[in-house]
Amino acid sequence: MKLHGYFRSSAAWRVRIALALKGLDYDQVFVHLRHGDQRAPTYLKVNPQGLVPALEVEDGAVLTQSLAICEYLDEVYPQSPLLPGTALARARIRAFAYAIACEIHPLQNLRVLNRLKALGQDEAGVRAWAQETIATGFDACEALLDGQAGPFCFGTEVTLADIFLVPQMANARRFGVELRWPRLTEIEAACLRHPAFEATRPERQPDAE
Repeated sequence: MKLHGYFRSSAAWRVRIALALKGLDYDQVFVHLRHGDQRAPTYLKVNPQGLVPALEVEDGAVLTQSLAICEYLDEVYPQSPLLPGTALARARIRAFAYAIACEIHPLQNLRVLNRLKALGQDEAGVRAWAQETIATGFDACEALLDGQAGPFCFGTEVTLADIFLVPQMANARRFGVELRWPRLTEIEAACLRHPAFEATRPERQPDAE
């Protein structure tokens, strides 16, 4: 497999974690988002959205969107399941992951922030937008975990929820968000002690700057 990504992309980090949890080998292709590599015609042939990650799998097929990629990996490589348990348990895990992937991250990613600047928002306004988006979303995430025991989001094993939480916590720090959510920070600390999270951290990637 071949993963097209960028070291600082939280969406690409999610896929790196999933691949590591599954023990899968892959090659990395670096797409520098700050240099505009994602808009190059050669990359748009890989992913017409001009986003990372994109994962090349068997027979030259390309998958996009980190949620779809992670669920594909979980179906094809069932070891270390990312969505374990009952149908109800899996729905709760998905709901938590979707809260980040669909409600928080898209509103504070680079493309949206650049559009805000183009519409006349200054740097302080753009930063405040990102901070409020993350903080409001994390308030809900903390509440979604009420009553859940264990070192990770939903028990004693890493799930899709943890894969999406940790990169978003890194985004929160990057935007200067005060981390006032004790349960989320405890889970992050437990995850970062796990080899799959440690090895895939942005600063450990070959394209890190």
